[in-house]
Amino acid sequence: METKKSKIEALIDEIEDYIESCKYKALSNSIILVNKDEIDTYLMELRKNTPEEIKHYQKIIANRNAIMAEADKVRNDAKNEAQEIINKAINQTNELISEHEIMQRAYDQANEIINLAANQAQEIVDAAVLEANELKESATQYTDGLLAHVEELANHYIQVSGNDFNNLISGLTDCVNTVQANRNELYPPQPAAAPSPDLGNTTDFIPVQPQVNVNTTPKADSDGIMDLDLI
Repeated sequence: METKKSKIEALIDEIEDYIESCKYKALSNSIILVNKDEIDTYLMELRKNTPEEIKHYQKIIANRNAIMAEADKVRNDAKNEAQEIINKAINQTNELISEHEIMQRAYDQANEIINLAANQAQEIVDAAVLEANELKESATQYTDGLLAHVEELANHYIQVSGNDFNNLISGLTDCVNTVQANRNELYPPQPAAAPSPDLGNTTDFIPVQPQVNVNTTPKADSDGIMDLDLI
C-alpha cells in the first residue's frame, strides 16, 4: 500500500519536476533557466503549507513523545517491579543461605562436640585400662612377693623340721635300743629244767619275755607322743 504524501512533499515533487523541465544555459551543464513567476508560485505555496505540516508533524512528535513517555513509564515500572522481584529473591536467597549457614554451623558444632566427647571418652577408657594394667601388675608383683616369701619360709621350716625330726628319730631309736637291752637283762635265758614229778594236772608256769620291734619306725600322734609297737 502506497503511503499518502503530505502537501509539502507533493510541492517538492512538483518543484523537482519543474526543475527537470527547465533548459540549461548556453555552454553550461549545471545552470538552468527558470521562470521567476513560476518558481515564486511554488515557493509561496510551500511557505503556505509549511506551518500546517509542521503542526501536523509536531502533533505526531508530541504523540510519539507521549507514547515514548508511556513506554518509558511502563519500562520503568517493569524495571522497578523486576528489581523488586530480584531484591526479594536476593533477600530470600540470603535468608536461605543464612539458615543453611546456621544449620551447617550447628551441624559442625554438634560434630565437634561429639568428636570431642568421643576423644575424651577414649582417653578416659585408655587411662582406666592403663591404670588397671598397672594395678594388676603391681598386685601380681606384690602377691608373687608374698608367695615367694611364704615359699621361702615353708622351705626353711621344712628343712629345719626335717633335721629336727631326723634327730628325734635317731634319739628315740637309741632310747628304744637301750630300753630293749635293759628289758632283756631282766629276763636272762633260763637253763633247761629237770623233769619234775608228776603232779597230776598241774601245769608248769613259764614266764614269757615281751619283745620290742626295733625295726618299726615310731609314729607320733596329734599330741607329739611317740607310739612303740610291742610284740
